[in-house]
Amino acid sequence: MNDKVIIFDTTLRDGEQSPGASMTKDEKVRIARQLERLKVDVIEAGFAASSEGDFAAIAAVAAAVKDSVVCSLARANEKDITRASDALKQANAKRIHAFIATSPLHMAVKLRMSPEDVLEQAKRSIRFARNLASDVEFSAEDGYRSEIDFLARVVEAAISEGATTINIPDTVGYAIPELYGNFIHTLRSKVPNSDKAIWSVHCHNDLGMAVANSLAGVKIGGARQVECTINGLGERAGNTALEEVVMALRTRKDYFDLTCGIDATQIVPASKLVSQITGFVVQPNKAVVGANAFAHASGIHQDGILKARETYEIMRAEDVGWSTNKIVLGKLSGRNAFKQRLQDLGIAVESEEEMNEAFIRFKALADQKVDIFDEDIIAIMSDSAASEKAEHYQFISLSQHSETGVRPKSTITFRMGDQEVNSEAEGNGPVDASLNAIEAKAKSGAEQLLYSVNAITSGTQSQGEVTVRLAKGGRIVNGVGTDPDIIAASAKAYLSALNKLHDPSQAKLNAQMTP
Repeated sequence: MNDKVIIFDTTLRDGEQSPGASMTKDEKVRIARQLERLKVDVIEAGFAASSEGDFAAIAAVAAAVKDSVVCSLARANEKDITRASDALKQANAKRIHAFIATSPLHMAVKLRMSPEDVLEQAKRSIRFARNLASDVEFSAEDGYRSEIDFLARVVEAAISEGATTINIPDTVGYAIPELYGNFIHTLRSKVPNSDKAIWSVHCHNDLGMAVANSLAGVKIGGARQVECTINGLGERAGNTALEEVVMALRTRKDYFDLTCGIDATQIVPASKLVSQITGFVVQPNKAVVGANAFAHASGIHQDGILKARETYEIMRAEDVGWSTNKIVLGKLSGRNAFKQRLQDLGIAVESEEEMNEAFIRFKALADQKVDIFDEDIIAIMSDSAASEKAEHYQFISLSQHSETGVRPKSTITFRMGDQEVNSEAEGNGPVDASLNAIEAKAKSGAEQLLYSVNAITSGTQSQGEVTVRLAKGGRIVNGVGTDPDIIAASAKAYLSALNKLHDPSQAKLNAQMTP
């Protein structure tokens, strides 16, 4: 077996299935470019048949990415597979990823198909996909809960029809590491042509064991591809975290004796970008990318670290992209310094107009706070990217009044279509009053599911990053806003969410429910 583990990133597809994590086409392209800097082997850009928006996003990623393989998910039918192939036309290297459920429960309840019908459907779909792409992956959905002898028949047939990668997912996060590793090992032994394909693992984190299960699939089962996401983003409890798998393989090479091609110094920038775009904040004690991952509060630990780092650190912070010098720019910094910092952060600027807009935002922020951090730069560029679109709702200005014993009041001016509107409202607090003022004019009728505030950097001068999650008509969207003024950031986040609800291209259909 090859000693290289292929890293298959599905942040843009499976990660996006987190309620509220829906990304715009431009946001997907930005993340894809960062994944390419990370040297991810395969980028699953979406599910082309699920919506027009997803199709366009996959096509945009396929055109933008040059080095990584770009992949689209498809159900095991000709319509989906054709749609995936069409979306991937501009890719330098493309993969079609077809799936069908193989567990007794899924076949009987969800598909309402007999095992023999599922087997024939799998064969036909892989045969069809192989005529459209040389790189075809087959996934047996709910594979771990499938009957192993039947699953072996399906996998053998898929490989015979031309599947080059076989994925056995733990779709519902039910597996235990030793059992999952042995399941993959036994399954491979039952498939006569198992050596003709690369075996892959895709684990969910419902019991908190996704990373452990994936690594067991590699070590015990012999899999050589791991499907994962940045920050472990994904539906329910999330997916296997890319950063944890990569650093486990690197840090414990003595045990795994395997390699991967990831540029680990790009892990933290990727984590921050995904967090900022989706609004899903990384918990401080998250392995590798959490703010406390390399912090030491205990006096004994601090003393040991000062004497020899290896006493309490098994990884170096700088190896995964943490910067020891986070302050980068200030109000006296010029355009060239700002442009250089963008390059250092791996942020691509497409035009002089975009650079001018970003630099204006940088100067405006520098007038408000003394030190500009990397996280501030990322937020500035996100705002710049969002402002390029002629969005239906646009923040203009806000004023609010609150004092002890008096009900807070907010007045906001924003653009709604071609109109500039003014609105005033009261609320339980200044944030509530501001959002009430917006809703009084927007009349969206959306339900607010989440409101959260995160300080982008430390200190009271930090920009506030606010996430607002709204639901309407079965759709769930996230809006993210940043500003040194938390109230203004809240208004921007609410308007951002309303824009996603207003934009029909943001509509996504559930992959399992699409006819």
